[in-house]
Amino acid sequence: MLLFILSDLFGGQSRFFGGRDTTVGTIAGKEVDYQAFEAEFEKAKNNFAGQQGRQPNDQEAASLRDQTWNSLVSRTMLDKQFADLGLMVTDKELKDLVQGTNPHQAIKQAFTDPKTGIFDKAKVKDYLRNLDKAPAEQQAAWAEFERNLGPDRMRAKYEALVKLSSYVTKYEVERAQKDQKLTANAQAVFVPYFTIADSAIAVSDAQLTDYIARHRDRYKVEEGRSLEYVTIPVAPSAADSAAEREEIAALTTQFKATTNDSLFVMANSDQPYSGAFVGLGDLSPELRKVGNLTVGEVYGPFTQNGTTQLVKVSAEKAGTSPAARASHILIKAAAQTPEAEAEAKQKAQDLIDRINKGEDFAALAGQFGTDGTASQGGDLGYFTKGRMVPEFETAVFGATKLGTLPAPVKTQFGYHVLKITALPDARTYRLATIQKSIQPSDATHEAAYTKAQQLRAAAPNAAALLAAVGKDKTLTKLEAKDIPSASRAVNNLQNARELVRWAYDAERKVGDVSDPMEIDNQFVIATLTGKREKGLATVDGIRDQVTAELRKELKGKVIADKLAAAKGNTLADIAAKYGPTAQVKQAPNVQFGNGSLPEIGYEPAAVGAIFGLKPGKRSAPITGEQGVLIVQLDQLVEVPAQPEGQPQPPAPDVAAMRKQMEQQRQNRAQGAIYQLLQEKADVQDSRVKFY
Repeated sequence: MLLFILSDLFGGQSRFFGGRDTTVGTIAGKEVDYQAFEAEFEKAKNNFAGQQGRQPNDQEAASLRDQTWNSLVSRTMLDKQFADLGLMVTDKELKDLVQGTNPHQAIKQAFTDPKTGIFDKAKVKDYLRNLDKAPAEQQAAWAEFERNLGPDRMRAKYEALVKLSSYVTKYEVERAQKDQKLTANAQAVFVPYFTIADSAIAVSDAQLTDYIARHRDRYKVEEGRSLEYVTIPVAPSAADSAAEREEIAALTTQFKATTNDSLFVMANSDQPYSGAFVGLGDLSPELRKVGNLTVGEVYGPFTQNGTTQLVKVSAEKAGTSPAARASHILIKAAAQTPEAEAEAKQKAQDLIDRINKGEDFAALAGQFGTDGTASQGGDLGYFTKGRMVPEFETAVFGATKLGTLPAPVKTQFGYHVLKITALPDARTYRLATIQKSIQPSDATHEAAYTKAQQLRAAAPNAAALLAAVGKDKTLTKLEAKDIPSASRAVNNLQNARELVRWAYDAERKVGDVSDPMEIDNQFVIATLTGKREKGLATVDGIRDQVTAELRKELKGKVIADKLAAAKGNTLADIAAKYGPTAQVKQAPNVQFGNGSLPEIGYEPAAVGAIFGLKPGKRSAPITGEQGVLIVQLDQLVEVPAQPEGQPQPPAPDVAAMRKQMEQQRQNRAQGAIYQLLQEKADVQDSRVKFY
């Protein structure tokens, strides 16, 4: 049997390795083998364990696997660049990075005296002489450092070349300084795109396809899969909850008798023992209902938020923040008028009179209350100062006896009929809590599994699955669009890697239905509804988005042509000839670097055009972000100097500004070149077959 399993795992029919294919991906035409990738991944895991003192958990391992892949991509695409440029690192350089006058930053940091801040080269040599006597982990870490030393140095050389290619001229600096000191007073004829109805612009699929092709950089997409799926939750039943309550209730006698509450909680609870004191206002709703708590008494079990709790009061002491308990009936005025206010106040007073005559407060709260407490008889439970509005708080914490206050209390919410049910009390309690999560029983799990199997048996295809969902009102169909191959989650399914692998199986076809998969305490049955391949987006995939963009372009052409034909001596003349939807907007104090025009919004192309005009001249129609504009420069204004006698701003530092501009340009260039290299590498990530 073992031989059979192994032959299936590593043989030609292995579902884990896609037949004999052991390629986890391709980078720049170079295949990455599974075993080679795993070796790199093991190094990453070992580094993690060395730093953290433990092995990574499942989530951390997944992240390390992604880091390993990204590192391989980066290394592969850079190696070709290094070779093409003839970059190399000599043995002499490597020695200098460890023992020379220009040590690597990691070396410098490790062997610099923290007291003096002086790097000690002798300590480096002494460390290397005794390295063979160091622990194996330390030797392995040094070996890994040495292995990466050459590539790191090569990368540094490459980045230095990129930086040297970025240069800022003296003219550019002077122009930037000039732009900083100038503002423009301008005006514009503006015609918004929305003045033409969408229905007036017909858009065909052929036009959409052409638009995508013309803007291919904007519409590049990665590989994706789309699913529709149903879930059958494995949730604890009422019987499971009752069984858990019975089990935890059986601990009551022992819990009450024990003299070591913390140890008893540790042995029987899913949550650790806290030992903190809590005030009456911080008690759970169940304990608030109890009223006066007694030290040594055990209360419960209570069921709350999917858990069952048994609580023992271990100790009591006076606190510093008193809590009080009250109930109320809120009467809101029907309108913000003196008459409505008077009516609400009188209604509240009438209720007080009825309560004083013997009617039940809780019953009246349920009948007349206008907030969420009405269903609880108006009970607010215990609360401390700071939780209620000031008028309400003053009335409660100023009370000296229990019972209903003789007059309504007015707050911003209305008039309150207020009953003090517990006077301010600063007592705090140390609680020992046994808390158990309510878990589904084997029978519950089996019932959910059976339901999932029956659903799958009745649904051999997508249409049948959706029809079955329509008949069963307990089932809900969910949808997930364009799931990347590296995804570990699908919507709220956090551990859905099995589902993603199923969707990306090479033999999977649109319309296929999966067998039930158990994911996050529920059984999932999915159908593949779409495959998106890496490359250029299709019309169907982004129809709404690209339709809006194309309509904007077509509207812009219509408006621009009409504006160009509307000749006139002034912008007002042009606007009048165009029609009532053309507006003349004033644009004072426009700044070059801002990109926005007053009363219009973000229009960088129009702002750039303004600063390229001579005073009194106007532009051709500009297709902008919000609409089409014709801009006219009225005047360029230099930022005035400070009045005489006032401190003047320092003269511009040309050298510093040039350095800053070069740094910005270098950063942009570095980011752009790495992005370009990755695009040219033609990365095919096939890890979904294995992980």
